Amino acid sequence: MIPAFDREPYLRQLEVEVTAVANDETGPYAVLSDTVLYPEGGGQPADHGYLGNIRVIAVQRVDTEIRHYLENTAATGSATLTLDWKRRFDHMQQHTAQHLITAIAADEFGWETTSFHLGASSSDIELEVAVIADGDLESLEERAATVIHEARAVTTRWVAPEELTNGAIRSRGLPEGHDGDIRLVEIAGVDCNTCGGTHVETTAEIGAIKLLGTENMRGGTRLHWVAGTRVRTLLAAHETRAASLRAILETADDEVLKVVDSKLARLKAAERQIKKLGGELAEETARRLESSEGAIVEAHFEGVDAGFLQSIVRQMTVHRTSRACLLTATSDSGSFFVLYRGTGSGLDLETIGAELATLLDGRGGGSAELFQGKAGSLERRPEAISLLEEAIGRGCR
Repeated sequence: MIPAFDREPYLRQLEVEVTAVANDETGPYAVLSDTVLYPEGGGQPADHGYLGNIRVIAVQRVDTEIRHYLENTAATGSATLTLDWKRRFDHMQQHTAQHLITAIAADEFGWETTSFHLGASSSDIELEVAVIADGDLESLEERAATVIHEARAVTTRWVAPEELTNGAIRSRGLPEGHDGDIRLVEIAGVDCNTCGGTHVETTAEIGAIKLLGTENMRGGTRLHWVAGTRVRTLLAAHETRAASLRAILETADDEVLKVVDSKLARLKAAERQIKKLGGELAEETARRLESSEGAIVEAHFEGVDAGFLQSIVRQMTVHRTSRACLLTATSDSGSFFVLYRGTGSGLDLETIGAELATLLDGRGGGSAELFQGKAGSLERRPEAISLLEEAIGRGCR
């Protein structure tokens, strides 16, 4: 029996018999006497809906069964099956758009389609062409718009396998194990294709197609697009984003890019200046710390990150500071420590660094000259200083 989603793709509700219920690795499912829910296949996702008051979250063909996977276990007997029509109609628009794009790409540009994917927000096909020029994309989109406006009929019919020898029928191959008659979907005067999916009744119901761009894939080109209601959804999202940009930048749409470019240039200049001043501050801080007294050089900084501590230590390395150094810092991203061996301390950083990291409830690593890491807490920082002073006092090697 041809299922209801194929016989009447606009049917939204159906009285059915639940003939079997079971569980598999996906979850609980029901097998029905008929169904208005399309099972996943051919690049088109499955329909969703309700079996009684139980949500149908997936539909799959498994051998000869169509399994309706449910949020909860159902019982056998009579039930009302309701289709999520908004999701279905969106899929019908996208799938019919794919047929139209594929036909125009092949017939007018010589680009054959090798695969189709209907995504949650956009769809794509892979075409046997290495590069598509922007002008050709515009021509493809314009031609598709013309066919949509012409409201060409979209019809389905079943044919015997031997009719596939007709060169006018487009096909990317039949499902593995298929036997018997074959379903054709035809856009009048444009395309005739083997397909088991759901489609709108005329091209006018596609509404619109917007090609979004391309990317190179395996020697071919992946073409992304949206169709139907998704075009309005995408436009609304872009307009919301544009309105926010206009408010933030205090400018009109046609000036946004110019203003952003100007602000980015100023930001990069400011970052260069900050980097220069940061280097100067690190050098001055290193010299100040080097002039301090004590067995080790130590300091704590608030509101700076590990990068600033590393800059100070780099200066100490240049200066060949002889004493060991422990620097710590706290910022919004956490607490950090850097341990510098010093040219004359004789510290074994691998050993003492691991002890210090444990003391500070953190972890780290480094080289023979530098050990650094992230601290879970700096409450025991005085103990860490004592640990270093004792190690130096013992002549730790």
